[in-house]
Amino acid sequence: MDIFVYGSGAWGTALAILLAGNGHRVTLWTHDPEKAASVARTRKNPALAGVALPREIQLTSDPAGASEAQLVLFTSPSNILRRTAGIAADYVRPGTVLVSATKGIERDTGLRMSQVIAQQVGGCPVAVLSGPSHAEEVSRGMATGCVAACEDQAVAELVQGVFMNDMFRVYVNRDVVGVELCGAAKNVVAIGCGVVDGLALGDNAKALYMTRAMAELAELCQAAGGERTTCAGLAGAGDLIVTCLSAHSRNRQAGLLIGRGAPVALALREVGAVVEGYYAAASVMELAKKLGVELPICRCVYSILYEDMDPEQTVHALMTRDRRSEFGGPSHES
Repeated sequence: MDIFVYGSGAWGTALAILLAGNGHRVTLWTHDPEKAASVARTRKNPALAGVALPREIQLTSDPAGASEAQLVLFTSPSNILRRTAGIAADYVRPGTVLVSATKGIERDTGLRMSQVIAQQVGGCPVAVLSGPSHAEEVSRGMATGCVAACEDQAVAELVQGVFMNDMFRVYVNRDVVGVELCGAAKNVVAIGCGVVDGLALGDNAKALYMTRAMAELAELCQAAGGERTTCAGLAGAGDLIVTCLSAHSRNRQAGLLIGRGAPVALALREVGAVVEGYYAAASVMELAKKLGVELPICRCVYSILYEDMDPEQTVHALMTRDRRSEFGGPSHES
């Protein structure tokens, strides 16, 4: 199959390597002609250090190549995905299968990434690829599991077949809403988990934090029309675990720096790449307000990132909330 990948960051490059290894004809696009020429010559992408690109992968800065593709993959950061999809709209043929591998919620519109793509590129089915999948490990062929989500079961199964191999296992799911909201919100949670580590609060606190964050994801998904059960799968619990705990996680790294006392702006710069959770924090809170959902953990992370709230004070605020039943409403004395 001819596949065109919009976005030459670490994730786009890792998926291009995966797809080429599966025997597909892959073209990797970057907006920068100099970067395209450099990567084509050296077979090395600075965004994914230590990994060589197979010769089979074509590099280009010409978006028109998408017109020859049977599947187009979007991996651009969430804050520029609309612009990238707008570029693609001039070239993608009607009926081409589109896949979003970007996690986030668009600021102001509240749209999920698949909705942004569908809005920009009409006349094409859109699927979502999500799950616990750091680029560094996928590019090296390490065991990984993901979810291909689409309301059209046949499209989901097609995407499953395109990406799946012996070391990259793909499950299908029709709950696009739940899969995408989990993928966006877990990045917010991961920043907070980094803060917990930066404050050296211990493993008990981290387990408490992550488990209650899972409850928040379930509330958000259900309110938006998704399935609570999705939050217990790879796109939910799986992605939450790896993003909160892995050294590869840029969101966790940013939170770790903040927990150790770094100002937010400095922490974001120090990470050296896009910290999706920073953008998602604002978008998730906008969506929660619209849906009338209470997300205390995400709200505290937002306060740290955007309202200069002290990390230790946010922990105190969470620990001193009103008593509650674990799986219901407020706790009442008998």
